[in-house]
Amino acid sequence: MSKVVASGKTVEDAVNQGLAQLGVSRDRVTVQIVSQPSKGFLGLIGVKEAKVELTLLPEPAPEPVETAKPLPLDLHEPEASIEEEEKDPYETAAEFIIDVGKSMGLDVSVEIQHARDATTLHIFGPDLGLIIGRRGQTLDALQYLANIVANRVSSSYVRLVLDAENFRERRKKTLEDLADRLAGRVIRTHKEVVLEPMSPQERKVIHSKLQDHPQVKTYSKGEEPNRRVVITIK
Repeated sequence: MSKVVASGKTVEDAVNQGLAQLGVSRDRVTVQIVSQPSKGFLGLIGVKEAKVELTLLPEPAPEPVETAKPLPLDLHEPEASIEEEEKDPYETAAEFIIDVGKSMGLDVSVEIQHARDATTLHIFGPDLGLIIGRRGQTLDALQYLANIVANRVSSSYVRLVLDAENFRERRKKTLEDLADRLAGRVIRTHKEVVLEPMSPQERKVIHSKLQDHPQVKTYSKGEEPNRRVVITIK
């Protein structure tokens, strides 16, 4: 059965009757209204129902089932992303120093000089007094930070020494002269001399200078950063 005529009090009722007869849903038929309902005289006499004709639509062709294509079998593990090459710790430290110089308004360059016990980064540029600081305190602080930066990117421990305008050598000469002068005072007065607080590197210069002295000896006392060298009679 592909076509039915159905009646009802309203067009909608008639359509529902026809759908029930066909056993399909609304989207499976076309509807043609044969006649509209009417109430007749005074709404009581000659009442006429709605009449519709429903034609069944042909069955839609089934959609082809798309089978999933098998993925190519890859027996190899996915390639690991290429790891970033290990950064050169010395170049990294040099870049750090240049950046610090820029933040201080200085245009500096850095030359890397390797040695057996340490690598020295020589700083060149104008107004390096700002980087050296009072008695090299700023340079020492920058050296401490540069070592941290370098060792963060190095697989093995590296030791850096920062120098500017040959300050390290000049400071060493000043400290050695000071050690000789104060040793002479201790010998004359037989009273120990306590130096001002120094960095471990500067204390080492004093100790090394006087370690073979026949009449005086040295030792350190106090806690960092206020640790001091003491020169006393043997």
